[in-house]
Amino acid sequence: MRRPCRRSEQARARAARRKAERPRVPAPPLWLRWLPVGYLAAVLAIEPVTPVDWPVSFLLIALPLVAAYAYGPAAVAAVTVFAMVFEGVLAGTPCCAGRSVGYLWDRHYVANYVCTTLVGVLGTILAVHRMRRERTLATVRSVAETAQRVLLRPVPRRLGQVSVETLYLSAAAEARIGGDLYEAVPTAFGVRLLVGDVRGKGLVAVETAATMLGAFREAAHDEPDLRGVARRMERSMSRHAAQLPGGEAAERFVTAVFAEIPEHEPVVRIVNCGHPPPLIIKEGGVAELHASDPSPPINLGVLIGDGYQLDVEPFRPGDQLLLYTDGVTETRDPDGVFYPLADRVAPWVGLAPRELLDRLHEDLLVYGGGHLDDDIAALAAYRLPGDSRL
Repeated sequence: MRRPCRRSEQARARAARRKAERPRVPAPPLWLRWLPVGYLAAVLAIEPVTPVDWPVSFLLIALPLVAAYAYGPAAVAAVTVFAMVFEGVLAGTPCCAGRSVGYLWDRHYVANYVCTTLVGVLGTILAVHRMRRERTLATVRSVAETAQRVLLRPVPRRLGQVSVETLYLSAAAEARIGGDLYEAVPTAFGVRLLVGDVRGKGLVAVETAATMLGAFREAAHDEPDLRGVARRMERSMSRHAAQLPGGEAAERFVTAVFAEIPEHEPVVRIVNCGHPPPLIIKEGGVAELHASDPSPPINLGVLIGDGYQLDVEPFRPGDQLLLYTDGVTETRDPDGVFYPLADRVAPWVGLAPRELLDRLHEDLLVYGGGHLDDDIAALAAYRLPGDSRL
């Protein structure tokens, strides 16, 4: 007697899991849900000021289509029935419309009822189609978000004496996946960081970013010198690009900046491959770390052979390093002026990494008028105080 009950519970549990795993379709905006009510109110406002022999109720024919923008097929069908009944009220109720009951079956009003029925059927079909498209879009977005989480896996918030926080913003809410990338890896040589930007968008950029991150996660542990990491990345990307058809290989490149923070040395080592310069944020102010001899982007290393420039900068406890993609500095205000990152960050000296990136996020949205023109990735690394050898 207990087995059927147990099976029933298991079936309910499976149904609950499927429901929880189903992508959530965002609700229509509030104004769209109230649009049918507003449309009905407009018809009621017109009715008293029009002559009795004007069949204003014909405007209710469009009510099912208005409802189809925000509601499901059952609700649209109910709105259709309501519209037909209300048309009858307006047509033949002396107390409300000033017409005699004889108008109820006048040919003009009968035509209204027929047209409302047909439009209601059409609205119901459109509502079914809209909901299917919304579910499909929700599924695609869910897959994209999952792929993004796999590609840009969460970075540990503390790596030895370094606190790390990250930020990723997509320019389009419907496509939360792109070619901006970041990574932080604790190694025997110190904490090694990467921020990069793949040329292009879409799945091609995602594929290239995945190759780049996979190569970095291996090379960061194997190469004792940061320039060796850059060379390994160049070879990996060259092999990847060689498998591409036609002239795509030459166009598949990545701007990147590699950083290394040794555990017991008050410095940061940087190799910049065609990427925007990192910022060092300290009590004395904010400084851009321009490369003394910039290297070309990854997969264009044939231009320089094996030569990569390594720059070493002081990086003491309490200092903070900010790596970012060009989506930050290329954000424009309404006048078309680029975002002045160093100037905007200067007042935020002393903020913790998470607070710094949150403030940067808010400021970018305000500066850009509430929208972004490009994807954005940023990584903040803060050297914690406490090591007496620094």
